[in-house]
Amino acid sequence: MNLFDMEQSKVRTMVRNQEGRVMADLTIGRLADEAGVNVETIRYYQRRGLMQEPAKPVNGHRRYPAEAIRRVRFIKRAQVLGFTLDEVGSLLELDEAHACADTRGLAANKLQVIEGKLADLKAMRKALTALLVQCDAGGTRDRCPIIDALAAG
Repeated sequence: MNLFDMEQSKVRTMVRNQEGRVMADLTIGRLADEAGVNVETIRYYQRRGLMQEPAKPVNGHRRYPAEAIRRVRFIKRAQVLGFTLDEVGSLLELDEAHACADTRGLAANKLQVIEGKLADLKAMRKALTALLVQCDAGGTRDRCPIIDALAAG
């Protein structure tokens, strides 16, 4: 049985944390610690529908399955790559549907957006560099070339 088969199994699983200890169900605080986020981040993900909130037992604390660590880490890594939380929700749905082609499409679209932003940033850098060169050249001391350029639109 490979790792992917185990994740799809309905059998209750346990994971080892970085110190090698086996973890069963987790409190929200422990989940946050293991996933490297704040407790409020977990709650926010629940409000956004990215994570299920476990039922609260009578006289007890909610317990999260160890697999929740993977889900939180997935969400955070996707955000680091520039995906919005709405897009992360779509990725999670595609993961559950095993729709790799659709997932690739979302990633390709995200890459196209990033490429556009990079082009915009390069143009901004070029314009600011030109303004700084004008400013450094001196010219008239009574007028600022940067202010003049910004005011000119």
